[in-house]
Amino acid sequence: MTKNPDAQEIVKRLSDKFKGKVKDIREDKHAHGKKKNSTLAYWLTMDRSVFKDAVAEICGLNYPFLSVISGRDTGNEIELIYHFYVNYGGKLQEQGINLCVFLPKSKPELPTITDLIPGALLSEREKQEMLGVDIQGISKERAFLPEKHPEGNYPWRKEENA
Repeated sequence: MTKNPDAQEIVKRLSDKFKGKVKDIREDKHAHGKKKNSTLAYWLTMDRSVFKDAVAEICGLNYPFLSVISGRDTGNEIELIYHFYVNYGGKLQEQGINLCVFLPKSKPELPTITDLIPGALLSEREKQEMLGVDIQGISKERAFLPEKHPEGNYPWRKEENA
């Protein structure tokens, strides 16, 4: 049986494969619980042009568990963070890989990853409705906001709540 690569090996592979497109890598180690067991997570900021290829690479190396997609309005950009875990379900073996992508508010587009991880759909639809990100390849039908909510008004955008 072949061992699945751990998060550190995957991060190195992504960094090597997408040279110059992975702009920042940060390692985060936390001790928790009574026994102070530690967990490891990596944060990678990457260019959106390689984002989907990076997800496909992770899926090909160690099928990840997608926990959630978080997002925020930073002022001039929309930041999306796809929170993955590899070796999910193994006692004290889970490791996080967080892929961060910044999208210009003038054209916040990103391709869907539902063809790689079908469970991403609900979280992608949420970012589409709440932040106005055009997730290419999924329905534009509303899942969260009522039909009467004004088109083009995104509740999580700063200018909407000023």
